[in-house]
Amino acid sequence: MKTIKIILIGTILFLNINNGFSQTDKIVAAFSKSYSEEKNADYVGAIMTIKEVYDAKSYELNLRLGWLYYEVGQNKESISFYQLAMNLIPNSIEAKLAYVYPAAALGNMDQVIAQYKKVLEIDPQNTTANYKMGMIYYYKKDYPTAYNYFEKVVNIYPFGYDALLMYAWSNYQTGKTAEAKVLFNKVLMLSPNDTSALEGLALIK
Repeated sequence: MKTIKIILIGTILFLNINNGFSQTDKIVAAFSKSYSEEKNADYVGAIMTIKEVYDAKSYELNLRLGWLYYEVGQNKESISFYQLAMNLIPNSIEAKLAYVYPAAALGNMDQVIAQYKKVLEIDPQNTTANYKMGMIYYYKKDYPTAYNYFEKVVNIYPFGYDALLMYAWSNYQTGKTAEAKVLFNKVLMLSPNDTSALEGLALIK
């Protein structure tokens, strides 16, 4: 609300307008200040700035604190704020994808997998979750499962480097060498002299 005071000085009428700030204004200003502090690597300052306007019922504030606590390496606190954000908006994919960073940092791979699966329940074609799940199972040497995840990404982005390369390797690891050869050569179209693709082709020969 604006407070208007009428001040009469001599024969001149002045309007003194006091611009009061709403809570929303304060939150917007806090976000702006915290971004500046984060840019200057003042993560503690950025956290304190957000905490000055903190409301546990705010999805945005919880999400922001989740990220900032992750940046300072306080992963348990980060997870707590991301969980609050997910509780407020259960179908939020961004909060689930963000949650996996501190969970992975703590070595909680079961939680990482659980969040990716929740993302895929909401959005089965989500390329980030499919690719990450493919990587997890590839390094577990569960190549058939990895193959299925990478295939979904390549069907959506047929000429994207990361998924295409891993799909090529998954084909190779599951005995589909003819398909792998085609895929490795496609990778070379994207990245000439790519070391990994050339390695794969050498193994096929």
